[in-house]
Formats: sequence, C-alpha cells, structure tokens
Amino acid sequence: MASWARSSTCIFTSESVTKGHPDKLADQISDAVLDSLIAADPRARVACETLVTTGLVVLAGEVTVHNQAAKEALLNVEDTVRRVIREVGYDEPAAGFDYRSCSVLRCLHSQSQDIARGVDGARRGKARAKRQGAGDQGLMFGYACDETKVLMPLPIQLAHRLTAGLTEARESGLIKWLRPDGKSQVSVEYRDGQPVRLHTVVLSTQHNESAVDPRTGTISEKARAELIRKVIKPVVMDECPSLWNNRIRYHINPTGRFVIGGPHGDTGLTGRKIIVDTYGGRGSHGGGCFSGKDPSKVDRSASYMARHVAKNIVAAGLARACEVQLAYAIGVAEPISVYIDCQDGLVPPERLVKAVRDIFPLTPAGIIDYLKLLRPIYQATAHDGHFGREEPDFTWEKTNKVRALRKACRG
Repeated sequence: MASWARSSTCIFTSESVTKGHPDKLADQISDAVLDSLIAADPRARVACETLVTTGLVVLAGEVTVHNQAAKEALLNVEDTVRRVIREVGYDEPAAGFDYRSCSVLRCLHSQSQDIARGVDGARRGKARAKRQGAGDQGLMFGYACDETKVLMPLPIQLAHRLTAGLTEARESGLIKWLRPDGKSQVSVEYRDGQPVRLHTVVLSTQHNESAVDPRTGTISEKARAELIRKVIKPVVMDECPSLWNNRIRYHINPTGRFVIGGPHGDTGLTGRKIIVDTYGGRGSHGGGCFSGKDPSKVDRSASYMARHVAKNIVAAGLARACEVQLAYAIGVAEPISVYIDCQDGLVPPERLVKAVRDIFPLTPAGIIDYLKLLRPIYQATAHDGHFGREEPDFTWEKTNKVRALRKACRG
C-alpha cells in the first residue's frame, strides 16, 4: 500500500463520474447485454465491449450461449442497448445523442475454443464445477479501510455519493437544468493517516441553457450555489459531517460551460474508468476492467472476492486498512498466489494468508458459487462504483466471515 498513510500531513484525491458519462454509459450497456444473456443462460460466456460516440453505438466481443432463450436475447441486443440509453437519460435529439436515432452496430462472435477449453476444464475425472479454470491469467486486488462505515476510502466514497447525488437531483427534478453527463473529484486532507478536513470539491455537470448567465455565456452563480446547497452539502453532512468547514474550495464547472456532453462531446469506451470502479487510486490495480465480462473472467469475480476478503479482515478488527492480491493462470483453478498487506501489522501476514485460504473459496467456481454471481445483477454495478454499496445483490460487500477470521487469527 502507498506510504502516504504514514506521512504527517497530505492531501489525497479521488474522482467519480455519473451514469451519463460516456465511458459509464458504455459500461452499463456492456453489463446490460451480459445481464440479458446470463438471465437466459447462466453458463453464457460473455466478453462484450461497447463504444459510444455521436449517433453510434458499437458492440464488439465474444459471446457463446447454449439455449434458444439466450439466442433470442442475443438477437434482441439492439433493444437492450436502446433501453439503457433511454434509462440513463439520453432521450432528446438536441443533445446530439439519443436512444431513438442512434445506430447500433453489432460485431459479436463466439468465444475462442482454446479459451473455453481452459475455463470449462481440459482434464477428466472431476466434476465440471471443481475443475473450472480461470478465464485468463492476471492479478486482482481488493482493498478496505476503516475511514467510512462501508469500509471504503473517504475520497472515493464522497466522489461516488456526489455523482449519485447529481443523478438523483436530475431524475427527481430537484434541479431541472441538469443533464446526464457529469464528474466529481474530492480532495481530503489527512494527518497521520486520518482524514481531518475536506479540502477541495470539483463538480462538473452537463446542463441546459437555462443554467447559463446570458451576460457571460457561462453557468450562473445561482446555479453554482444550487449545486452546493442541494448536492454537495447534503452528501457531506450525511457521510462525514465533522469534515464540513468554511474553507472548502469549490471548482464547479470550472470551464464555465458544459452544454455539449455525453457521447456527442466525448467518445465512451467500456473499461476506461477502472480506478473510478475500484478505490479511487488507493491501493493497487491489476489493470483489468469488470463490465461486460461474465464471472468466469477472474478480472471481475476474483476482484469482487478480494474486496470481500479485505472488507472482512478490516471488519474483524484485524487491520485498519487491508489490501489483498490474488493471482491466476488461465485454465488453472487454484490461485497462483495470495498476498495480504495490512499497514498496521496486527496479525502476521502468513497467519492471515492461511486463514483466508482456509475460510474463503478462491477457485473461479468456488467464488462464483459463494458470491452467487450467475445472476443478472451487473448493470447496477456499472455506475457509482462496484464497491462500498451495501445492496442485497452485492454479495461481496457482506461481512459474514468476521467471526471465523477472528477465531483463525487468535493466539
């Protein structure tokens, strides 16, 4: 883990983006396609990438399905794409991108048999579930810390809450001039590893012309004040009221104008917000994205398990902050390595590793079964972060192994 936590004073920054950000729109489309297929065929193999730009959506990747219902879902993928775009809020042709008029180009083919052989198990003599290998090689990280009640770093948690607040204010009509695209960025001052002050909030949100001051051609001071009053302050007061102060620096739509946005303003791609999706730059990242991938891909499933392990370790009081690394080889079920780093060292690492291997299933099939990942739950993960959201379907956020970890690490 980064050594910043041990420095006397520092400022750490994380960012998030709204549902309507073009990269997040691409993620949601990819995961909605995955959901439609896995609902019909839990054994579907899906790796769906999405590109969105002015008037165009391109789907590319590898899909293998095994029944007629899934084949029909694949034939109806264009309807799935348009539904997601409409739900996100791109329903006006004037915005330069909308669900009715955009073209959808599908470039999907079946998964390589060489990859499928490794995933499904090349060797005979054991049950399929037990011999299922990892869908690729790679290293995955999970992180947790005690800065927030959901055991996430404070900067990324606040950043996610702000972008979710923008979406809620738009969808509810609380702020009528908001449009779907937007970003947040939060800087927190730390002293001796603990957050002591909210330093800076950056909020950039797409808007219509009614938010523009006609004298300057830029967003009005009234609109800026409305964002502070209706979005920023409620989020901070709910999450960390003690850090609210009159020295917070605000940069709200710092370019002055954000009317052109979404895919019309910036091309979006699946998997381009991997730091937003995880821990906002805290800890490490193995490089693989999540969206559009079925859970046989350990980029996704093992990252969820690594978060689950780290969160349970912190919830058990065995560390104030914990980072877990899992590494896999394609076609091999057991992880190549398990590495655990706890900055305060309350439990010897080798004892923690043994406890984790004993308590948590770490093979791809074991993870999928334990976390119940063969369900159409993934579109909801593709906005506002995959972690730190204690929703029923987010099984990796449960802290159900606290007692077992304490017992295993006792003595």
